[in-house]
Amino acid sequence: MNDPSKMATKSFLSTRQAAVKLGVALSTVQVWVETGILPAWKTVGGHRRIPVDAVETIRLKQLAVLGTPVDPELFKVLVVEDDPVQRELYRLQFAEWALPIEMLMAEDGFVGLLMIGRQEPDLIITDLAMPNMDGFSMIRRLKSDSAAVRATIIVVTALSPDEIKAQGGLPPGTPVYPKPIPFAALRPLIEYMSHKTVAV
Repeated sequence: MNDPSKMATKSFLSTRQAAVKLGVALSTVQVWVETGILPAWKTVGGHRRIPVDAVETIRLKQLAVLGTPVDPELFKVLVVEDDPVQRELYRLQFAEWALPIEMLMAEDGFVGLLMIGRQEPDLIITDLAMPNMDGFSMIRRLKSDSAAVRATIIVVTALSPDEIKAQGGLPPGTPVYPKPIPFAALRPLIEYMSHKTVAV
């Protein structure tokens, strides 16, 4: 008969083991556990244990999201938006501009953090109201990690200023544009930033 304790050891990982397997910081795994992205339970001693299959699901999602290499010479713009119609609008409009940029897409803040950690975008355009991890949580996570704040962050949202304030607000100085997507305002900014980056 199998030893239940050995089965438990094989079926679950510590937060540190999960971080190593996923190639992310320990603090990132802790945030994912706290926000419910990764399910976990606590031992009698207070240590978190994460199901191996949940970690594997995240790892496969990483491979799907990060599998396509990005040209390091291009200005990278990450759009974090859960609505597929809105993502397609961004894609079509950016293609029409024909600027020297590489466009990245994420459907929520969790996938956004994965891409930010691996692809290091120059500009992040994010919605706020999203499932799994919303834009508020993603931005707070980025601002708490000084190494990740080199990117410029712009918010494009349907939330009103009062609704944003009611959810804890945003870091001072964060540009916020109301939906519909303000392409007329975004184009000159992206054009300036992309040409400046390529010229360096």
